[in-house]
Amino acid sequence: MWENIQPAPPDSILGLTEEFKKDRNPGKVNLGVGVYKDNNGRTPILGAVKKAEQQLLARETTKSYLPISGDPAYGRAVQKLVLGEDSDAFASSRAVTVHAPGGTGALKVGADLLKRFKPQARVWVSSPTWANHNGIFGDAGFELDRYSYYNPESKGLDFDRMLDDLGRAPAGDIVVLHACCHNPSGVDLNQSQWDEVVRVADKQGWIPFLDFAYQGFGDGVGEDRYAVERFAASGMDFLVASSFSKNFGLYNERTGALTIICPGVVEAKVAMSHVKTVIRTNYSNPPAHGGLVATIILEDSGLYQEWLAELADMRERIKNVRRTLVKGLADCGVPGDFSFIERQRGMFSFSGLSDEVVKWLRAEKSIYVVGGGRINLAGLTTDNLDYVCSSIAEAIKAVP
Repeated sequence: MWENIQPAPPDSILGLTEEFKKDRNPGKVNLGVGVYKDNNGRTPILGAVKKAEQQLLARETTKSYLPISGDPAYGRAVQKLVLGEDSDAFASSRAVTVHAPGGTGALKVGADLLKRFKPQARVWVSSPTWANHNGIFGDAGFELDRYSYYNPESKGLDFDRMLDDLGRAPAGDIVVLHACCHNPSGVDLNQSQWDEVVRVADKQGWIPFLDFAYQGFGDGVGEDRYAVERFAASGMDFLVASSFSKNFGLYNERTGALTIICPGVVEAKVAMSHVKTVIRTNYSNPPAHGGLVATIILEDSGLYQEWLAELADMRERIKNVRRTLVKGLADCGVPGDFSFIERQRGMFSFSGLSDEVVKWLRAEKSIYVVGGGRINLAGLTTDNLDYVCSSIAEAIKAVP
């Protein structure tokens, strides 16, 4: 049946990793896929995770199915983290949470749910956005539109145009927003700018869908949820897709959540009834291990504090890499001011490298960067940073 069917194109990010694995150059560097690595180039298992797993294995008595929505304790733990323990949305039970297979699964469940009740809506994504946003919402059957976000000239946020575009989004449309650590640009809104976006959303009546994959990688767990808190305080309907891949290092456990925040308890119960029907015809019920591990950590004060400390170490390493990269590029004589990299947040940066330079780096130096120049700063270590900086300097001279 496949004789006359052309192969699908490789994923722009995961396909890059496949190329990297095949590369036999011992000096190769992967700055593509969004996975945290320590200074030794490893993706570590957090100490708090190891301890929680030991507790889980000691007390686990069954491998039976979880409920369709996941363990209720997991849902409560997610809401405390994502909304804040003092949040009215959490305390009043006007938010409901389902355990999804990773942040991607949460986005997909939310997209399928919205398509049932908003079939004519358009989905607005930032320009640029994580490539898979286009695939997820497009595959759910939505037409996509874009709102302004990144200004390549200033290497910062194009906020005035962003507000203008969001002010044109009609009631009932869906707007996907990066709650923190924007992927791929690393450029975030400040608190006053978020206040303006919430005001526009409330006035226009569009549905915010927040992608919250990097909580704790910006300024801290509490600080990074400011946008979620402001939308929750507004009383409007909105959705949050969150993930424990990055901040807990639970990449291969596919541990995420979809939280639906409603104006009241009655609406929240209706929302939960329908999201469960979406899940039932997709993966039926979620994988248990990662969610149970995350719940143990979030409910145990000692493990929670240990996790916060480990998360802070990851966050500070990324910030230090940003500073070191800027200095390294300057020391190698790379033309231009790269100080904007220090102002960005999270694992990613729009480096400003052209697609031609990106291709040259891959072909000549085995340095793998996503098209458009997005780099994963966690892929830089003390062992490879000088090599990367000198290679970029060489690439810029070699490419017209």
